[in-house]
Amino acid sequence: MSVSDLLPVFPWDKLEPYKKTAAAHPEGIVDLSVGTPVDPVPELVQKALVAASDSPGYPTVWGTPDLRDALVDWCERRLGARGLTHRNVLPVVGSKEFVAWAPTQLGLGPGDRVAYPRLAYPTYEVGARLARAAYEVYDDPTRLDPAGLKVLWLNSPSNPTGQVLSKEELTRVVAWAREHGVLVLSDECYLELGWEADPVSVLHPDVCGGSHEGLVAVHSLSKRSNLAGYRSAFVAGDAEVLGELLQIRKHGGMMIPTPVQAATVAALGDEAHVDVQRERYAARRTALRAALLGHGFRIEHSEASLYLWASRDESCWDTVAHLAALGILVAPGDFYGVAGERHVRVGLTATDERVEAAVRRLNA
Repeated sequence: MSVSDLLPVFPWDKLEPYKKTAAAHPEGIVDLSVGTPVDPVPELVQKALVAASDSPGYPTVWGTPDLRDALVDWCERRLGARGLTHRNVLPVVGSKEFVAWAPTQLGLGPGDRVAYPRLAYPTYEVGARLARAAYEVYDDPTRLDPAGLKVLWLNSPSNPTGQVLSKEELTRVVAWAREHGVLVLSDECYLELGWEADPVSVLHPDVCGGSHEGLVAVHSLSKRSNLAGYRSAFVAGDAEVLGELLQIRKHGGMMIPTPVQAATVAALGDEAHVDVQRERYAARRTALRAALLGHGFRIEHSEASLYLWASRDESCWDTVAHLAALGILVAPGDFYGVAGERHVRVGLTATDERVEAAVRRLNA
């Protein structure tokens, strides 16, 4: 069996005919199907990248001391984490890379199990498949059979639904996972984009009790700082787990380029550009949400993240076709699990002009 045989069919290929329909609209396509940032990279980040561009030597997998300082400082300042040192942080080459390869790098294989939410980012499944581990979905992780369960993925705020787990829910899950020796990988990449809720990290002392044992939080600068093209992300938490990953990643040469490390330091040290970007997304969210509701949609969850989880109580593909006829492309909910078959995911990552165009068409 080849490695590619382990992987599911790439779902986005199914969207191509609808993309062509939307692109044929006289006023052009409004692509709300993906979460790719469209706004400028902050100027201070660009300057930091350029200033570090004369970097002829190899970067280090663990990152520069300045980068590790910045990661620790940000986790303490933004997540409320306590007692972190450099041993508790590790830069990664974009969060998707980590999600896809973490089970393999953690040594999982046949006979091991990985669990993730019933509605979820497809790469959790891909990561389990690449490791040849078993995988399953859950509604309540504490009801899973812990036998053979090695990795439990959490995702709050959720992609695709925007649902946020409360501090009490997180505390309960962390306690259960520790009781059964299950490693918690918490995907928190949308944590800074809470609208109707204040997302909390598993590293917050109210959740973890001040200990990082058995916990790894995953964070990205793609959304908060428009750095998707830089592949800048990091993980934080259990020093023993991260130490093992560091050794493996050294052998694999999984390094963030030195200029990107410098840009990451600049981005994490500045909150002003994050506030500006939040305001952009908030305005787009308000406009799209009102237009969708007025068009007969129901919005569920969506209290955080960069998406609206919407339904017309029909097949998601019927909804995709309906919106494509208006020149609007969205993601079908079943890309994220069969439980999403009557929903679509509507992204906020389009320019103001394109969002305004979508609103006009929905209101017409």
